[in-house]
Amino acid sequence: MTGARTPLVAVENLTVDFHSGAGSFRAVEGVSFHVDPGETLVILGESGSGKSVSSSAIMGLIDMPPGEIVTGRILYEGRDITHLTEAERAAFNGSKIAMIFQDPLSHLNPVFTIGWQLAEVYTAHGKCDRAEARRRSVEVLRRVGIPDPETRIDWYPHQFSGGQRQRIMIGMAIALDPKVLIADEPTTALDVSVQGQVLELMRKLQREDGLAIIMITHDLEVAASMADRIVVMNQGNIVERGEARQVFARPRHAYTRRLMSALPDHDAKAERPESTAEPILEVRRLTKYYGLPAGAEPRPAMKPAVGDVSFTLRKGQTIGIVGESGSGKSTIARMLLRLTPTTSGEVLFHGEDVLAMDRRRLLAYRRRAQMVFQDPYSSMNPRMSVFRIISEPWIIHPDILPKAKWRDRVAELLGLVGLRPEHADRHPHQFSGGQRQRIAIARALACDPELIVCDEAVSALDVSIQMQVIELLADLRERLGLSYIFITHDLPIVRDFADRVLVMKSGRLVEEQETEALFRRPREDYTRMLVNAAPKPKWEVEPGAARPAERAATERVGG
Repeated sequence: MTGARTPLVAVENLTVDFHSGAGSFRAVEGVSFHVDPGETLVILGESGSGKSVSSSAIMGLIDMPPGEIVTGRILYEGRDITHLTEAERAAFNGSKIAMIFQDPLSHLNPVFTIGWQLAEVYTAHGKCDRAEARRRSVEVLRRVGIPDPETRIDWYPHQFSGGQRQRIMIGMAIALDPKVLIADEPTTALDVSVQGQVLELMRKLQREDGLAIIMITHDLEVAASMADRIVVMNQGNIVERGEARQVFARPRHAYTRRLMSALPDHDAKAERPESTAEPILEVRRLTKYYGLPAGAEPRPAMKPAVGDVSFTLRKGQTIGIVGESGSGKSTIARMLLRLTPTTSGEVLFHGEDVLAMDRRRLLAYRRRAQMVFQDPYSSMNPRMSVFRIISEPWIIHPDILPKAKWRDRVAELLGLVGLRPEHADRHPHQFSGGQRQRIAIARALACDPELIVCDEAVSALDVSIQMQVIELLADLRERLGLSYIFITHDLPIVRDFADRVLVMKSGRLVEEQETEALFRRPREDYTRMLVNAAPKPKWEVEPGAARPAERAATERVGG
């Protein structure tokens, strides 16, 4: 009988505080976890749970001050790396443990080619000269699936798609053959198909190199598709841990059960009959070319951002528009409200063409059709109180409500979206992302609209907050008779919320069906690809596979 093996990385009793003029804040308290070779540990939790702080501590990326590691140790192969010197840390990071960040564009320098930045990984660690570093960089780009790496090595970050930039970041992370890869929300901003490609790349590299992966995420489906073991964090503490399948199937802690309840049960959904309500919006052959002067005919080689799209939205109905980045779905949203000029087509609101409205009629239309944007913080003036943000439409449309009733109506709207009257005197930065999105919805409701266009309105939110906002929108639809255009790249969300789905690809409408029919029986290959790209639980994809750590032990004994 052999003794217990030393974990590759072990975090023991980690406590981290952050200090400010207003006092100290405990971000992480008494956290312990480990990861073995060839294993994927997923740290699951919502924003503010402490999961990213824990992983940053492993890499020595917590600024101290204001941060402080109050207690605990971080061990790599049994060696304490908690307080490495700056020189030791520079030699250690990248060669032993490497990190993939959430937003590759903000971590790639826009003024240098990706080849220069990849080569720097080798030269900074003294591995080789510039010529050899370039050769190795080409090989790394080829390994992570960048096409034509000999040419693209001289491209700049902005010349790559989001998924390709994330592949480049993974290439930088594996360049020095580390044993541990920390991935902090590596697929949050990616389309479902690109997300699947990035996750499969990480699995491939793990199989080839025996990498240990620590993945930080709030996405339950990504966690299920990657994890061998799961650690669940809430408010700086670990509340549950265990084998992934066990945690998903039989969560013990109330917080974990609440997280898991946010996963929609699609098997229980029935196909709904087609709505026969009156049309509220009829879109006919909507087309948009960028860079085309008004009245000019498009050249044969030009491709439309949106081409010849038609659909009908009925009263009380929700139409979901899905597709990958660049498919034209957000351009449609902006054209529906005339925030972007249209090349051709018609948008009929109760039979009247929005695109032909004069300024007075357009103002009246925009009172009845509102928009909720992806990032509520950037769509609100940070210097304005919530009261001023919500009441601003009444300045633009003074006939809606007399000023003496504004305060009471703001309180009523806040209550309608699940906030309190006293929130009216606070500012946007004092709220969480989910609360800010509720404020944005309250502002949209201030005009008593019939139609709300939601452009990626929940994509940046934690999964449980997503479901809260979706449930709020559904409740408002029932109570107020609202109709929605719901634009997203998140297929599980649209399946849970929409009555009918439009699938966009490269500016074209490739399929339109009632929601459950589309997900159960997609007609087009592209739609099937999108539906099948959704992450699937690892234990279903690899039902007979042993845990990676067990496989590694078996291979050592047999080898």
